[in-house]
Amino acid sequence: MEVFNIIQSFLAKIPTFEFGGVDMKNVGIAFAVLLACLLFFRIFHTTILKKLKKLARKTETDLDDTLVEVLEKIPTYFYWVVSIFIAFYFLGVENEFARRIVNGVFIILLVLRVIVFIQKFIGYTLKKVWMKDEKQAEEKQTAIHGVKILSKIILWSAGILLVLSNLGIKVGTLAASLGIGGVAIAFALQNILSDLFSSFAIYFDKPFQIGDYIVLGTDSGTVKKIGMKTTRITTLQGEELVVSNAELTSTRIKNFKRMKKRRAVFAFGVIYATPSKKLQKIPPIVEKIIVAEELAEFERCHFKEFGDSSLNFEVVYFVKNREYLDYMNTQQSINLALKEAFEKEGIEMAFPTQTIYLQK
Repeated sequence: MEVFNIIQSFLAKIPTFEFGGVDMKNVGIAFAVLLACLLFFRIFHTTILKKLKKLARKTETDLDDTLVEVLEKIPTYFYWVVSIFIAFYFLGVENEFARRIVNGVFIILLVLRVIVFIQKFIGYTLKKVWMKDEKQAEEKQTAIHGVKILSKIILWSAGILLVLSNLGIKVGTLAASLGIGGVAIAFALQNILSDLFSSFAIYFDKPFQIGDYIVLGTDSGTVKKIGMKTTRITTLQGEELVVSNAELTSTRIKNFKRMKKRRAVFAFGVIYATPSKKLQKIPPIVEKIIVAEELAEFERCHFKEFGDSSLNFEVVYFVKNREYLDYMNTQQSINLALKEAFEKEGIEMAFPTQTIYLQK
């Protein structure tokens, strides 16, 4: 307060004179204030910020680094506008229109910088919460991008209303009009908005992730990218399948990546002429072959039925991982071993035949 009183008493001693109807004392004071503000901002930008940056690097948290980064990116024209705004009020201008124009420009730039700061803080928070590890980084980046878009819409809407309110425009009527227009836009963009919110549902609910092998109706493939509107799947044939997110959240999906082991069932038949003693040997032979496989886990082998042209057996086993290639390699190895074992035992595999008996 004493400093303020000293400045006031000093300014009161300065003689007042006018030139062309303009109080030159106020002009001089405003010009001095302008130079002082510019000098302060220059020192702040070139000296104080550098020291703050060095201090921020020494701390364990990176929040202060983010804050310093935001301050460093403040453009030079913003400092000029703030300085001019402060100096303008020392001119003693009583014209309401001029004051409103200056206030409007300052508020617009101030709201702009506040929005930029809040967006930076939101981005920092999202990365801290969602990017703790590198797994599914692309998927998380997509979700972060979506939240940033929504936050931009909300922040800019609030910022525009705030600026208009300070300019003397009745925001209530405008907000009501925007509400009606917003409903119309929402109806027009309902498909896009549906896909957008579905992408959030996919991220938070996680029915599948990037790299998962899924089956969607008659189509199947590996998920390569989860976007804001669509998800891209690479099929076994190699082509890219693009599916809307809304479709993915409204249908049944089989996710093979979630399997810890794969259940395999296969059948074979032997001819009717096979003796009963050899039929009894078949389950132990099958079990021995499957147990010998590194990735296979035997469950059962049964003489299932008397078929039209063969005695049919059914075999069930588990592959100890979910990889389809490992399953096929294991099944092939089992098939070859069965063929070799049956040849040694003199057990003949059946194939579709028809025997006709003629009675005289």
